[in-house]
Amino acid sequence: MKQFKDIRAIISGGGTGGHIFPAISIANELKRRNSASEILFTGASGRMEMEKIPAEGYKIIGLPISGFQRKLTFKNFIVVYNAFRSLRIADKLIRNFKPDIAIGVGGYASGPTLRRAAKLGIPTLLQEQNSYAGITNRLLAKRADRICVAYSGMEKYFPGEKIVITGNPVRTINISEQYRNEGLKYFNLTNELPVLLVMGGSLGARTINQAVLKSIDRLIKSNIQVIWQTGTYYFDSIRKQLQYHSLQNIRITDFISRIDLAYNIADALISRAGAISLSEICLTGKAAILVPSPNVAEDHQTKNAMALVKEEAALMIKDCDAEEVLIDKVLHVLRDEPLRKKLQSNCFRLSKPDSTAHIVDEVYKILEKEEG
Repeated sequence: MKQFKDIRAIISGGGTGGHIFPAISIANELKRRNSASEILFTGASGRMEMEKIPAEGYKIIGLPISGFQRKLTFKNFIVVYNAFRSLRIADKLIRNFKPDIAIGVGGYASGPTLRRAAKLGIPTLLQEQNSYAGITNRLLAKRADRICVAYSGMEKYFPGEKIVITGNPVRTINISEQYRNEGLKYFNLTNELPVLLVMGGSLGARTINQAVLKSIDRLIKSNIQVIWQTGTYYFDSIRKQLQYHSLQNIRITDFISRIDLAYNIADALISRAGAISLSEICLTGKAAILVPSPNVAEDHQTKNAMALVKEEAALMIKDCDAEEVLIDKVLHVLRDEPLRKKLQSNCFRLSKPDSTAHIVDEVYKILEKEEG
């Protein structure tokens, strides 16, 4: 495939790790193929992308964009005003940066940039992570050149001729004995006891945190080790509640920056069922107990989780049942080696390790077509 010398790409979106990490993966693949590529990110001011993107060495411009309040409130007038401001800022950025392509990874932050790019004749590519398409991507789809998705049946949201099933781009995670040993040292854990990884997503999950808190004494006595990502919002409160507990085998953090090492040493994990989390779980082949968030559009996390459950690649517990049964279930998985190995094998079979490369292939195809 043709290599473009001075490819310039704007990548836009964010709000959660589920949007940010795919964006970073796409950027890294563009740079891997051609180090001369220039990449500019846009996101929502004050959101986590404004910290995570620069940490990866990329420049990001924040837009004063935010989502609508569901109830009727004066704040929505401010949202509309800021949306128009964001369109003007995006317009100026695009005219100055002169991108070859604009890539949207979802979240309301991608709306102004992709809309102005399409209006100015810049080719656009959308990446939709979930089985239920986000409203921003649905609004942008009509003018998009290509829409990369992870699930079949997305024609109900997007024009069928624009859809390409690529899978979801995820962070580079190498599973090996070398990284396992490095992970044990990094988290100061031993190879003699099983490791449970608890993740509630980049922002945390109240139900999962409450379930672990409720059973903390049992976990301490269960002869296992725990890496627990609480999310920034819940971290201080949880630390305070546990200040008098002996946490010798439990590592509590607001965010796991070396998630690759955590995956390497995990024998089982608890997670929400966001699309990117599931893609990473499949890629690493880990035994997972999924607790879909009920606070998402069209209950799409349950649909995501069921795609694995039907293949016997994961177990699922409803959010409303988690506090009572989640820890019982995960301890059972840790003790039942045949079950754990079955989940691991079936999970890995569903992985799409070349998703990011496939998406960047589509970027190059669009640019080749533009050049005629």
